[in-house]
Amino acid sequence: MAFDSFRDFVQTLDKAGELKRISQPVATELEITELADREMKSPHGGKALLIEKPTVNGVVSPFPVAINTMGSAKRMAMSMGAESVEDVAKELGSLMKAKPPTSIRETMKLLSTAIDLRHAKPTLVKDGPCKEVIQKFDAPSPATNWPAAPDWKKGTSATPPTLLNLPILKCWPLDGGRFITLPCVVTKDPDTGERNVGMYRIQIYDDRTTGMHWQLQKVGARHGRRYYESGTRMPVSIFIGGDPMFPFAATAPLPDGLDEFLLAGYLRKKSVELVKCETNDLEVPANSDFVIEGYVDPKEPLRDEGPFGDHTGYYTLPEPYPVFHITAITHRKDAVYPATIVGIPPMEDFYIGAASVKLFLPIFKMNFPEIIDIALPAEGVFHNLVFVSIKKTYPMQAYKIMHGLWGMGQMMFTKYIVVVDHDVDVHNTSEVLFHLCANTDPQRDSIFTKGPADVLDHATSEIAIGSKLGIDATKKILGEGFKRPWPPLIKMDEAVKAKMQSLFNL
Repeated sequence: MAFDSFRDFVQTLDKAGELKRISQPVATELEITELADREMKSPHGGKALLIEKPTVNGVVSPFPVAINTMGSAKRMAMSMGAESVEDVAKELGSLMKAKPPTSIRETMKLLSTAIDLRHAKPTLVKDGPCKEVIQKFDAPSPATNWPAAPDWKKGTSATPPTLLNLPILKCWPLDGGRFITLPCVVTKDPDTGERNVGMYRIQIYDDRTTGMHWQLQKVGARHGRRYYESGTRMPVSIFIGGDPMFPFAATAPLPDGLDEFLLAGYLRKKSVELVKCETNDLEVPANSDFVIEGYVDPKEPLRDEGPFGDHTGYYTLPEPYPVFHITAITHRKDAVYPATIVGIPPMEDFYIGAASVKLFLPIFKMNFPEIIDIALPAEGVFHNLVFVSIKKTYPMQAYKIMHGLWGMGQMMFTKYIVVVDHDVDVHNTSEVLFHLCANTDPQRDSIFTKGPADVLDHATSEIAIGSKLGIDATKKILGEGFKRPWPPLIKMDEAVKAKMQSLFNL
């Protein structure tokens, strides 16, 4: 199901009883975070919130704020127009079964082909709702460095949009300022022209500049390095809102080179219509709620970005990042500002991450057919902790899976992988921990290795470099150094269980 705007998605949630409307004014500084945090930690993710009168420095914004819109399994499925994420995953898996791949590279090529067959590639249109209000900024005067008067066109609202009056949140008390938390950042490789849509938090410095927090291993950062090498100005555009599949695709663990708009079109069952930006040659979805256009200048010094209360549950401390300069802001007249917050789990990002794992599990299984299921517990804040169940048939198979997963995309950031047998429910953390404690000898069944680490991980001795621990919590078989009989797990006789259930209505 394709949504014409973020407002359209919010209204769908409202009709389904998945939305709470907050009619009284609530400050974008900390107060919205407090409400959202309580809701996200409610059973099953609580409800989505629509803050109808968000205030910015005490002034009510004309744009309502929607938050926690994908913060439950049900709302995540609704964003895809499906009964469940598993149904979508099964459909994608069936499309890919026509030709079994022989390598990871072939799997990713097949994934792209399967998605493309289901829905056409993004199409370019001349205009769209995201351009109902257009504000362009001239270059600042070199002598004064003050912004020139804005070129404000087409719109009718009384106050032109700026980074200082949009309802952008200051999430946590020690944050370095306001942050756009659901930005879809569009960049292009200057050599190949391949587009990338990533999600990198955006700190507001003033009305014309922001931080650009693309981390070392991200595709946007790789594009940026090419511009820095050539010394040429890098066009960047940020869009916010539109179909909820846009931010989902921006965070999905896609293989490098696969267009996020292709995945979004597949999931929404309708091709994404793109429109050219006003002040650069990048393209953004025509039905976006907000678009912020600009550039990064490689000749300019980096600037400290942060602190920021992050998904790790801790603040990310200030680090130098590129500065993003704003050349235009456009938006829909009836725009809704989508936001999220991150912090001590569980949060909305847990449900988004869980949906990604479910969606791409069939792809993992095509390369590792022994995998039964994968779970990313909320306590692992996305990728720190991964549970994997496998159908074990030969010695050391668990270690094969560990190394294979560490070599796949953002799984390289995983600090701990625990492998269990096929009959263990990886979504039941208590059950996994029971088998972890019962089935392992710490020295025999553990492996340490080194590799890339999440830039946001404050615990590593060096930034972006760390160690990893794999634990084989499966039953041990011949060839794995275990020389004693493996005892059976305690289970009651099925006939006795049935009799007691019948007699006592258990």
